[in-house]
Amino acid sequence: MELGIYTFGEINQHPDGKATTDVTTRLDQLVELAQNADRGGLDVIALGEHHRPDFVLSAPEMVLAAMATVTERIRLTSGVTVLSSQDPVRVYQQYATLDHLSHGRAEIIAGRGAFTESFPLFGYDLADYDELFEEKLSMLLEIRQHDTLTWQGKHRPSLNQASIVPRAKQEPLPVWVAIGGTPASAMRAGLLGLPMMMGFFTGPEQFVPRVELYRRAAEQAGHDPAQLRLGASGHMFIGKTSQGARDSFYPYYAEYMRQMGLTGGTVFPRDAYDHWIERGLPVGSPQQVTDEIMKRVELLGIDRFLGQIDVGNLPWPMINESLELFMTEVLPVVKRETGAVIG
Repeated sequence: MELGIYTFGEINQHPDGKATTDVTTRLDQLVELAQNADRGGLDVIALGEHHRPDFVLSAPEMVLAAMATVTERIRLTSGVTVLSSQDPVRVYQQYATLDHLSHGRAEIIAGRGAFTESFPLFGYDLADYDELFEEKLSMLLEIRQHDTLTWQGKHRPSLNQASIVPRAKQEPLPVWVAIGGTPASAMRAGLLGLPMMMGFFTGPEQFVPRVELYRRAAEQAGHDPAQLRLGASGHMFIGKTSQGARDSFYPYYAEYMRQMGLTGGTVFPRDAYDHWIERGLPVGSPQQVTDEIMKRVELLGIDRFLGQIDVGNLPWPMINESLELFMTEVLPVVKRETGAVIG
């Protein structure tokens, strides 16, 4: 069982004025976050990709490279690479380079993206949303398999015996597929036999049918179900006590939901927030968050969990306290319960 964190590098300001909105400061914090997570025994750190003024991670590969220089063992991955609006050749080259810089710790989590600002920015039509991802994922996997590539598709210029270098240190470079709940996405990941990362906010029950589809598709395609890997990711905050965590996190989470347009521009009601926690949002004491992770293990069969450690652009001391509790009180229990080796 692997435990990790992810971030989008948010720089929205909140009413209390305690969070940073400075790009340099935020990037410094993210590198320090990776260093602390590495020292504390976490297995993975993932960086999301956004092209908006309220996030600093438009080039997560560069920040992951900076993280590689100050860490020793933690795996470094995207979370996610919006592959639909990127060139698979360039994506492979960037992560192959990161793989060498990190001595074999790079991964790609490829997805279609919950936000779509990258499509017009890079000249893609949202009408091709599904087709772009399918074609580019196929190309990325071909690049991963072959040093020299001949390729012809609809959304990228053709290649004829093109040499794609450097080659990754790991063979093959790990590629996961991220899904947000679409049945077709789960089936695609299964048919390809790729590890699948599921992103959701509350309880895991809704994803049980997706996992069943994934496993069934993989088996039909001739992949060994025992070799498949599954992960879950979502918002997370840990406090010393259940009530203290709920109360301190709520103002930031409510503002995040409003600023992201997830509540139609209105305030996220406290009773709705409390209901989400009751339904499985990992917010609370270390024991509560441990229980929620273990529920995901038992219902979905995951072997990786990633918590968004700073959702709402929390003040830096709050992020660090939550991270410390995750590493010292949640990690040892989850590792013990799942029979995993710590460190």
